[in-house]
Amino acid sequence: EYTSHGHCGIVKEVAPGKYEIVNDETVELLAKEALSHAEAGADMVAPSDMMDGRVSAIRKILDENGFQNVPIMSYAAKYASGFYGPFREAAESAPKFGDRKSHQMDPANSDEALREIALDLQEGADIVMVKPALAYLDVIYRVKQEFKVPVAAYQVSGEYSMIKAAALNGWIDEQRIMLETLTAIKRAGADLILTYFAKDAAKVLKQQI
Repeated sequence: EYTSHGHCGIVKEVAPGKYEIVNDETVELLAKEALSHAEAGADMVAPSDMMDGRVSAIRKILDENGFQNVPIMSYAAKYASGFYGPFREAAESAPKFGDRKSHQMDPANSDEALREIALDLQEGADIVMVKPALAYLDVIYRVKQEFKVPVAAYQVSGEYSMIKAAALNGWIDEQRIMLETLTAIKRAGADLILTYFAKDAAKVLKQQI
C-alpha cells in the first residue's frame, strides 16, 4: 500500500497527539489489495507491511477466489532499519510522524525473526524475506538453516547507494563490490535476491558465462 502518512496501515488517533496503527482493520485491506493484484494478473503477492496475521488472511481470500496457485512471498523479517532512507526520500514515503518500530523488528534481535518467520510459514507463506540484507546476513543464514524453505533477501536502497557513492568518489571498484556483496547474500543462504543492481549484475554475469 501507499499511504499519505508513510505508515504501513490504518492509523488512528488514540489520544491527543498519539497515534497507533490498527492491525486487524489493516489486514482486511491488505487481503483485498492482494486479491486485486491476483485478479490483475500478478504471479505472486508480496506483503511488506509486517502486520500480524496478514499472510493467513491473504491466503484465505486468494483461495476463496480461485487463486490457490498464486504464491505469497512474505516480508517476514523486516527490520526497523536506517538503510531505507534513499528510497523513502525518493518515494516521499518517510513517516510523517513517529516511526515504524511498533511493527518492524528490532535490529538487535535475531530470535524474533525466527519466531515471525515460523508464524508466517504456518499461515501459508511460500517464500520468506529478510530485509535489509547485508547487515542481516546472520539472520538469512539462521532462517535458511532452521526452516529449509525458499528465502529471499532484499539489498535495499541504502546498501545500493553507499556502494554507488563510494564508487563515484573513487574509493572502491563498483562492479567488484557489487558482485562481492551479492555473493555474500547468496552465500548466507538467500535463494532469491532483490537488488537495485539487478540489471547491472545480470549484464556482468552474462558476460562471464
